[in-house]
Amino acid sequence: MIVGTAGHIDHGKTTLVGALTGVDTDRLAEEKARGITIDLGFAYLPAPDGRVIGFVDVPGHEKFVHNMLAGATGIDFVLLVVDAAEGVKPQTREHLAIVDLLGLSHGLVVLTKADLADADRRTATEIEVEAALAGTSLAGAPVLAVSAATGEGIDDLRARLFDAAEALAARRDGGRFRLAVDRSFTLSGAGTVVTGTVLSGSVAVGDRVVVSPSGLAARVRGIHAQNRKAEIGRAGDRCALNLAGDGVTKEAIRRGDVVGDPALHAPTARIDAELRVLATEKKAVGQWLPVHLHHGASEVGARVVLLADAPIAPGDTGLVQLVLDRPIAAARGDRFVLRDTSARRTLGGGRFLDLRAPARKRRTPERRTELAAQAIDDPAAALAALLAVAAAVDLDAFARDRAMTTEEAGAIAGRMRLERFAVRGVDQVMAAATWESLARTVSARLRLHHDQNPDLPGQGLERLRLDVAPRLPAPVFRAVLQGFAKRRIVALEGAWVRLADHTVRLTDRDEATWSEIRDLLGGTERFRPPRVRDLAGTLEEPEEEVRRLMKLLARLGRVDEVAHDHFFLRETVGEMVDIAADLGAIATDGQFTAAAFRDRVENGRKVAIQILEFFDRHGITLRRGDLRRVNPHRLDLFRPAAEAAKDREDEV
Repeated sequence: MIVGTAGHIDHGKTTLVGALTGVDTDRLAEEKARGITIDLGFAYLPAPDGRVIGFVDVPGHEKFVHNMLAGATGIDFVLLVVDAAEGVKPQTREHLAIVDLLGLSHGLVVLTKADLADADRRTATEIEVEAALAGTSLAGAPVLAVSAATGEGIDDLRARLFDAAEALAARRDGGRFRLAVDRSFTLSGAGTVVTGTVLSGSVAVGDRVVVSPSGLAARVRGIHAQNRKAEIGRAGDRCALNLAGDGVTKEAIRRGDVVGDPALHAPTARIDAELRVLATEKKAVGQWLPVHLHHGASEVGARVVLLADAPIAPGDTGLVQLVLDRPIAAARGDRFVLRDTSARRTLGGGRFLDLRAPARKRRTPERRTELAAQAIDDPAAALAALLAVAAAVDLDAFARDRAMTTEEAGAIAGRMRLERFAVRGVDQVMAAATWESLARTVSARLRLHHDQNPDLPGQGLERLRLDVAPRLPAPVFRAVLQGFAKRRIVALEGAWVRLADHTVRLTDRDEATWSEIRDLLGGTERFRPPRVRDLAGTLEEPEEEVRRLMKLLARLGRVDEVAHDHFFLRETVGEMVDIAADLGAIATDGQFTAAAFRDRVENGRKVAIQILEFFDRHGITLRRGDLRRVNPHRLDLFRPAAEAAKDREDEV
């Protein structure tokens, strides 16, 4: 468990931590000279059950609230410290507001310096504290009076912390590893060391990690978890990681960076979020307001873009888009705080909803519905809501932005019985009902097309995509069709889509013409067949009709248009592929010339070049200068399926 202090300057936060742990967390010379905490301090307290409680002591001075916010990252339990004699002060209220904005609900109030306050003063301070807590995440929290000078209440407070640590032991340890960096330094004999709180997942010695948002790659050489040497650091631990790698220095890693699983590295500078404006603010938050965004241990300038028409009034909550001056590493659901540009006042805060916010169409009803789905904390419920908005969801991005592992996301998809398919190596999911509806729609559209165009091999893929609702992005639609093809619903042939049971039948007239053309394209003249105009002259048919028929035959796979209006029989093209392969096999370096190919097919140079360029376009040959090499992985492209399968069996 990580315990964080909060409270006004000089109310005894550091002294309290020292009394509980025996550690003076003021480590800087300036802190000791001035007697105030400036930066974060850390201490540890072993619990009777073997656990270790970590303490983050934060500064109380208003000038160092940014450091206080950095220390609040990953806190499990809050000690709101109030001087029993002085009562609630300005930084008490601001720290309490920050605790509330960060959603920290576990904690208690410690009335320090109790020996300096009589019973009446203590009672008055307690009443004042209870009033301040009302309506916040710490409302109703216990209030305990202590004195570091006399020892009053210290043992009781320590026992309460031990009980809280046991109660919070079930903290989630799933997800991918993320550690929010609050310190980076060089340790003699070890190298670069970073410290911070593990927000999710776990890390082990030897793991590869990435420092985000910079993208610096590193390896974990050593771990100290909760101030003890360890092999593994887990969610809820304060960890020191000894990192190694090219470019890994203390200067290259700074407070606010996140060390995490490489799969999580996807910095963002535009985030849609839910913002609550503090009720104590005097003005509403308006459009394009400049602010300081505090997230984790990072601080970055930003602008607030309202996603509704009206400004967000004090005490109200609204949807906004945060446009950052520079990218940060974050996860969906992370808490943030906004302060004014002078860094003297906290304006409000909330949680991130969508890390991939659009720059356009960000205020449409569809976008608001999508954000409502993103606002759901439960991943399965959120995924179901997103699939009700969009036909397909990028499961990899969904998991990444929620810091989930691939296995966790896959398990959710499995329980929901979603259809899964890949688009350019990225895992996508679709609701089973949407998949089935799309299959029915595609089948009906293709059936209508076949009925109206029985002589065509199918419908163009892009035309079909535009005709079918919901209209999917082209890569997603192609991947869905590939899924349909595996289930024998449709068949894909290049840019054409047809029903799996559809076959093209030529008209009787076309069949008769094709019978004559086939004879003209084959035989001894097969390597130099007549062009369309010559065929038309021989057959005494209109040239455009012959061209139409040849184009149709090409789509049926009976001929191939090697050059404009120059068609070869498919089996002839396969024969020429074998000739090219043979030339490559007998060449010492596997390369052959156009002249060698011309001589084998006994054709003119111009036609031979056209044939080879046709092979180049289809990847059968790879050209370098005047030489070509055969690509063995494409040799089956123009061979009959049975012959290609036999060749593969022979290779095995």
